[in-house]
Amino acid sequence: MKCGSLERHRVQFLAMKSVFSNRDCSQQSILHFAPEDFFKPFFQDRFGTVHTADLNARAVDFAIDIQAMPLDDSSYDVVFASHVLEHVPDDSSAIAEIRRILKPGGIAVLPVPIVAEKTVEYPEANPSDHFHVRAPGLDYFDRYSGAFASIEIITSEDLPAENQVFIFEDRSVYPSEKVPLRPGMSGLKHEEMVPICYV
Repeated sequence: MKCGSLERHRVQFLAMKSVFSNRDCSQQSILHFAPEDFFKPFFQDRFGTVHTADLNARAVDFAIDIQAMPLDDSSYDVVFASHVLEHVPDDSSAIAEIRRILKPGGIAVLPVPIVAEKTVEYPEANPSDHFHVRAPGLDYFDRYSGAFASIEIITSEDLPAENQVFIFEDRSVYPSEKVPLRPGMSGLKHEEMVPICYV
């Protein structure tokens, strides 16, 4: 289960459009983990090969665990996994696996919902918090730095003014009885952050 929204998808779409619009991806391959229909036309129009994967979903090409993927090294040009890693107990293994299956020069797009100042790990998946195993903070993308050569973070603020999309959400209600470990955040207007990770 993922907690995506139309607003988050729009920011991610615009960020990817800025990255891939000037690239010829017609001979390249992409692995879309936990696939959303929202992105299907964009990927199919640009990439020569589009594969989908998920641990539990049906109608995907590969029913696999992102923490240990039975895929060859250097087998994809791009991996896209939106709002996935906050559900994965061993995210360090998942990040390493994503890096392993990327070709030289590959790109991983790995956004998670940034809902705290600092990342908080939960002892187990919390069904009252979309089955997350952590509340990712502003420091979460530091976990990518060991696996990738460079990381570009595109935010709502980076988009053209006519396309700026923010997440409007009252996060000051946390912690709560059902989500006791998630810290609160002030303000109602929040940025979506899209990390573009380069091999």
